[in-house]
Order: sequence, then structure tokens, then C-alpha cells
Amino acid sequence: MPSNSYKKPDFWSKKAFAQGYPARSVWKLEEMDRKFLLFKDGVSVLDLGAAPGSWTMYALEHCGKSGRVVSVDLSPLAGAVNSERLCFFQGDLYSPEIRREVKIRGPYSLVICDAAPATTGNRTVDSLRSEGLAELALSYGEEMLDKGGNFAVKIFQGGGERNLLAKMKGLFVSARAFKPEACRRESFETYLVGLNFK
Repeated sequence: MPSNSYKKPDFWSKKAFAQGYPARSVWKLEEMDRKFLLFKDGVSVLDLGAAPGSWTMYALEHCGKSGRVVSVDLSPLAGAVNSERLCFFQGDLYSPEIRREVKIRGPYSLVICDAAPATTGNRTVDSLRSEGLAELALSYGEEMLDKGGNFAVKIFQGGGERNLLAKMKGLFVSARAFKPEACRRESFETYLVGLNFK
């Protein structure tokens, strides 16, 4: 179970809410974008596990007027997330139908995934579930990224991130783990970033 501190808005949460984002996670993506230059004008973005929509909002703001965003989540996006450049699918990432619809709208120059499993409080179980989601996101990337495209995914530490990173190093010119400052201090999440898909 999350600690009580998760329920209290911290600096990053307050900053997100003040700027109209539904969640603090936007600052994690912003930091990765600053460090790895994930977004460019005209980029086509696939956002997996998008709700409540902070990453989708950021993507729409940073992909340029000719860019577009496809987002997927089991839950709906926050009401403020709306654009003619956005195509949102409410459904399961494991669904063959969802995957087919997403692929039709590809290929993508950037695949991002901030999805987290429903947590149990058992770190081993939660890490395995997170690893499964991260592997699923990478499989979307393998199938739908343009050559030279980039990828970023959340994974819980202890959830096979080393094996996944080793696989990514074979798929991208460079790949590394990165923990943004906006991650909660007590959180065991980290991010894997792959640049320049081969």
C-alpha cells in the first residue's frame, strides 16, 4: 500500500495542478525530455497507460503543430485532455484489437509508457507485474517504432529491469536507466530510455 505521504500533495504535485496537469508525473517526462531530447516538431507519439493524461498533455504541447499523439488506457483521460491531434483508445494494452488499432495509426517516432500495475503491497509481486507491463510496452515499440525512434518506460526496481535494459541495448543505439528528480524519494520506480531505434 502507498505510504500516507503519497496522499499529500508535494512540491511536484502542487506545481502540476497549478499548471493544469492532472498528475505530478508530467515533471518526470519533462526532465527526461530535457536530458534526452525525446520530442521534436512533427513527432508522432504513442502514449501507453496514459490516464489521467499528464504525459499526453505534455506530448501534445511538444510534438509541434504537425505532430500527433495516440494514447491508450483502461481509464478515461481527464476532461482537459482534448485535441484534434489526439486519438485516444480506452481499453486494455493486452487486447489484440487495441494493438491492431494502435498499429494502424503508426508508425511512431516516440513510444512512452508510464503505466503502473495495480499494486498489492508485496514488492515482489508488484515488481513482476511492472516488468510485464514494461515488456509489453517494449513489444509495442519493437513493432511500431520508426527507425531512429525513441522509447521511455517506467519499471519498478527489482522487476527485471537489468534484463529488459540488456534487450533494449540490442534494439537501440543507446539505452540506459534514469530516475528523474520528480520521483518520490521512497518510490522504487525508475525509467528505461532507449534512443535511436535500429
